Amino acid sequence: MKTTPLHPRFGVRIDGVDLRRVSAADGFPEIRALFEEHSLLLFKDQQVDDAEHVRLCRLFGPMEDRSQGEPDPEPGEIGGVTNLRADGTLASAGDLRTLNLQANMLWHTDSTFLPVPALINMIVPRVLPSEGGATEFASARAAFERLEPELQARLEGTFLWHRYSHSRARISPALARQGIFTMWPDQCWRAVWENPVNGRKSLYVASHAYGVEGMGAAEGQAFINDLLARATAPDNVYAHRWAIGDVLAWDERAVLHRGTPWPYEQQRTLGSYCTTAQESDGLASIRPTDWSARNRELLEVFPR
Repeated sequence: MKTTPLHPRFGVRIDGVDLRRVSAADGFPEIRALFEEHSLLLFKDQQVDDAEHVRLCRLFGPMEDRSQGEPDPEPGEIGGVTNLRADGTLASAGDLRTLNLQANMLWHTDSTFLPVPALINMIVPRVLPSEGGATEFASARAAFERLEPELQARLEGTFLWHRYSHSRARISPALARQGIFTMWPDQCWRAVWENPVNGRKSLYVASHAYGVEGMGAAEGQAFINDLLARATAPDNVYAHRWAIGDVLAWDERAVLHRGTPWPYEQQRTLGSYCTTAQESDGLASIRPTDWSARNRELLEVFPR
């Protein structure tokens, strides 16, 4: 495999591999090592159908399930990011599906609102618009390493609270009331995730984060906003302009991302699957030991 940097601080393009031939024993160990080191992996000119997409994701771990055993209702969609509605029409500018896609244009880490967060997201574009629709990435690992030592130490003892509807409410109160965004209890995670393979630490924050333990609502939100602004400084961002044949996978422990606009009268469909983090991925390092007590206390300040 040949690697080419995507950004001075993170991300590589990997050439010389056909992902259809990668297996747990052949090729994947090298890919996983590059994933741990570089956080963002790009493969070009691949021929990956839906079945291959799922197979490749499962090499990283169990597939994420947000359905709780129920059919996933509009406007969310498991396994796809698209403005194409079930009836074959395109969602209009004010449609809940479009509003949900616009919420994805806030800087975020996937699945911080779930009882077990994501390890990776892997995207394969299926239909692309004539312009726009790039996805931007920022290294949360590089962001943490650039912080002042005093703030780094403080963050290692800081816990953030995450709620799916919080990010959606920033776009539309009506969107935030949809059942798919209110079905999960709030989640509490440490603000720093240490990679168990190499010991490097990342800022663990998202647009879903709404509260900081030990702070009031306004102070906490300002603190979260400042962390996001630092992490997504322009010199820490890589913008990916999609092409059919791309396969892009990133480490949710170490990378923030967001979508960008495109002409909504044109279809944009990306196949997107996440896998769930496991204990071997360092999950215990971000999980509080007294979650129930923390939840009761915080809900007095931030009612649902």
